[in-house]
Order: sequence, then structure tokens, then C-alpha cells
Amino acid sequence: MKTLTKRAWLIALCWSLGASAGAQSGVAQAADKAPYKVADGNKVDPQTLSGWKTWRAMACERCHGAAQEGMVGPSLVDSMKVLSKDQFKLAVLKGRVEKGMPNFDGSKMVTENIDSLYAYLKGRSDGAIEPGRLQEIGK
Repeated sequence: MKTLTKRAWLIALCWSLGASAGAQSGVAQAADKAPYKVADGNKVDPQTLSGWKTWRAMACERCHGAAQEGMVGPSLVDSMKVLSKDQFKLAVLKGRVEKGMPNFDGSKMVTENIDSLYAYLKGRSDGAIEPGRLQEIGK
């Protein structure tokens, strides 16, 4: 009986370790698919930096807060956890006028940098990018 218990325990342990390793590799795979690259919390790839610059130029913090945690507008740190990229683009470009979100499809800066803006805000939502001033990786 003790042997069976030890064997069952070993099987459970091995299965648990295998599942844990699989989960960790899944996290690594998810990180590889992130639309941004970040180092040290405030150094990002050029595309993500363009998204941050667009955020700043369009003064989005007036409604969403300097740390994207919400003010008059909702917290984008929270919203980006549930919005798909397409839903994000639709909300930004077409707006949600009934909720006070203007459309930005007439802004050349926003339309040209919508993917970059998404990357920046996704990085903030994921906790990979710290609030505040950013700089390009390697500079």
C-alpha cells in the first residue's frame, strides 16, 4: 500500500511538473507574440515608442489619465485586457460618442500609428511597460 501511495504521489508530482513546464512555455510563447518589446520597464522598440508619442501628442491622458488608469474615460489598463486589437481600433477610429469617446479616424497621426498605439497600451495593460517617459531600446 505504501508503494502504491508513493507511486501515485510520484506520478502526480511528475504530471504537475510537466503541466507547470508547459504553462511556463505557454507564457514564453505568449510573450513572444506580444506586439511590443520592452526592457527595464521604460525602454521599448521603435514602433511602441511611436505609440507612446501618439498617446502624448493626442493628449489622451486628459480623459484616460497619465498612467492610463482612467479619469473621465475608462481605465485602459483594464480595458486592454479584454479588448481585441480589432475592437480597440474600432473604438479609437470610430469612437464611442455616446460614452464621450470621440472618433479619431480623421487624425492622420492616429490612423498611421494605430498599431503602435495598440502596442503601447497593450504593454501598459500587461504590466510590461511602466507609466511615464519612454525611450528607445539601445539608446
